[in-house]
Amino acid sequence: MTPFTLRVVQIIQNIPQGKVMTYGQIARLAGSPRGARQVVRVLHSLSKPYKLPWHRVINSKGQLGLKDESYLIQKLSLETEGVQFTSGNGIDLERYQFHPDVLTTGDSHPRDGESGGE
Repeated sequence: MTPFTLRVVQIIQNIPQGKVMTYGQIARLAGSPRGARQVVRVLHSLSKPYKLPWHRVINSKGQLGLKDESYLIQKLSLETEGVQFTSGNGIDLERYQFHPDVLTTGDSHPRDGESGGE
């Protein structure tokens, strides 16, 4: 497993119940600011073996990126944890986005801002 993949797994494992992170946010924290698609790959291939809370990872617009049955499972899982959806089926990132205090470099950056660009 590459260091980036390992860090992505660790970050996702630590998203608390009732909170979400974005693909791009996870990629930045794992050391690859342009690696949002790699985060998708990690989720797809390692969610089951590592029991990752995949449902807590969403896009930078506060929306679920999945379709069909997976969309419903993700939405219900988040609602069960207390996440409320807007009337447009989005998630208020100001309220629900998790911002870890420590980045992989060890620097402390509470509330590492989202700049979009997934």
